[in-house]
Amino acid sequence: MSIPPSSEPMIAYFGGTFDPIHYGHLRPVTALAQEIGLHQIVLLPNNVPPHREQPEASPAQRKRMAELAVQDNPLFRVDDRELHRTLPSYTIDTLEMLRAEKGWQVPLAFIIGQDSLLTLHRWHRWQDLLNCCHLLVCARPGYRQQMDTPELEHWLAYHLCADVSRLHQQSNGLIYLANTPLLPISATEIRQRRQQGIDCQDLLPTAVLNYIDTHRLYR
Repeated sequence: MSIPPSSEPMIAYFGGTFDPIHYGHLRPVTALAQEIGLHQIVLLPNNVPPHREQPEASPAQRKRMAELAVQDNPLFRVDDRELHRTLPSYTIDTLEMLRAEKGWQVPLAFIIGQDSLLTLHRWHRWQDLLNCCHLLVCARPGYRQQMDTPELEHWLAYHLCADVSRLHQQSNGLIYLANTPLLPISATEIRQRRQQGIDCQDLLPTAVLNYIDTHRLYR
């Protein structure tokens, strides 16, 4: 389903474990916002990620770190709805909930990395995602461009969009490959640095690092 939107601006959602949130999350999506004219990005910290190891920091700590990371940036806000779930957090469930709340006139987008695009066919109900939103894909260092099968390549080509204006004119159904910076920063690297007593100042906002120090996280 895709119908012309009203004059309401597109809202983009960016999910992640954020254990902890860092510049590898924030800087590419900030560049994405500038590239396509986004005015709001909503961070969605995950509670129980279905495909990943469980977070070290608690849901409340990861929410607070996300809030601190964007506290002075009006582009961002934090939505903690997934942190209240006790079952695995599936993206399609959240997107269907958001679409029901926002209606079908508002363009909604979900931001993923190139690595997630390549494995999207393994996500729960992946073929329903574009019924709810656009997919905005940020480049990731070291990942190939080609999908696993000719069928997936065809699916990608069918939905691919290079015209930014269409993202704003259509409520869902498109995939946009963004020309965002490649930042080889990972939360795993930050946690390992912390355990080894190596400085992380260049990898994440100072307010987040101070919170990590205060609460003695990732030791």
